[in-house]
Amino acid sequence: MTEATSPASDAAPGSRLPEFEIPRPLGAIVARLPQFPPTFALVAALNLVPERVLSRDALEPLMGRVLCLRVTDAGLTLRFTLTPGGFRTAADGADNDLTISASARDFISLALRREDPDALFFDRRLMMEGDTELGLIVKNTLDATELPPVPPALRALASILQRKR
Repeated sequence: MTEATSPASDAAPGSRLPEFEIPRPLGAIVARLPQFPPTFALVAALNLVPERVLSRDALEPLMGRVLCLRVTDAGLTLRFTLTPGGFRTAADGADNDLTISASARDFISLALRREDPDALFFDRRLMMEGDTELGLIVKNTLDATELPPVPPALRALASILQRKR
């Protein structure tokens, strides 16, 4: 499997997160809870990303499209859209234009740039449903984005997971 690293990962080159999965009973409980709070947290975080890091021009193809992130083992389904005023939670009943599904571990690995999205896709650990052209735009936009250093909380989580090997 191909491993991707970047200076933004603050990790030793080639280091990987240990294999883990959210326990099924916990994922089943989370799936029954309202998804608005975690989706709201996601869009609030996305709206805090500075323009210099993630330009609105690069995001233009996402305008008005409904994106869905499914964290398969955690029972999370985060549906959001981009409006002229920024990212917002998607309206109930709106169809997803693109759904990206992966485990919590794989999404964390992608965020830390410890895994290559293409490798995860071809290993069937990252699934895309819907408008695949939109999926490629999202992937290419994120690949071209120069990420700031990893937030301390995410770096601490990765460190804890690394020690559990």
